[in-house]
Amino acid sequence: MMVSVASLKGGVGKTTTAIHLAGYLQTLAPTLLVDNDPNRSALGWAGRSEGKLKFKVGSIHEAMKESQKVKHVVIDTKARPDNEELKTIADGCDFLVVPTTPDVMSIEALMATVGMLKTLHVEKFKVLITMVPPYPERDGEEARQMLEANGFPCFKASIRSAKVFKQAALDGQLVIDMKSPRAAACWEDYTAVAKEMMAWHRRQPKESETRSEELTA
Repeated sequence: MMVSVASLKGGVGKTTTAIHLAGYLQTLAPTLLVDNDPNRSALGWAGRSEGKLKFKVGSIHEAMKESQKVKHVVIDTKARPDNEELKTIADGCDFLVVPTTPDVMSIEALMATVGMLKTLHVEKFKVLITMVPPYPERDGEEARQMLEANGFPCFKASIRSAKVFKQAALDGQLVIDMKSPRAAACWEDYTAVAKEMMAWHRRQPKESETRSEELTA
């Protein structure tokens, strides 16, 4: 399975999402994380891990060779892609994850991203709401309700706001490997997202089946 993580706005957890989806997929089968962002945030994260991440992290130039050795590929894409780049990203993957935080500026950028995807007739994507503040704040739920009311497909799961994610990035680790009382719950957030994504993928017709239907139509 090939998964891309894309956003028109920085600071919404794009690299954190790519790292943790790769971490979960690695528990199922060998996984490669491709860092295609000029900021090289994922490669920096992996560099700080001192080899402790269980999945391979490489540049786009390494992807061709390394992708032959794995079952799953996660791509941390370039930030703020234009229409053509977004189309290429969407066409080149099995599923596109579009993270957003629940604040107004991020939601506005998200709407622009989703507007581009709809114009390009891309359907294999879902919005992931990240950095959701704890109860009794309702920012996350209100953002979900607004997005779904406007026809935006959202993950049922969301990612809570927690300092342990920043600590994990600084240490080059997955959040589950951090010594924090919130680590397990934060990891479960991404586990739920990954399981939802995999369930969606299993429901899609295989490429061979699609070709067969086209030939017999």
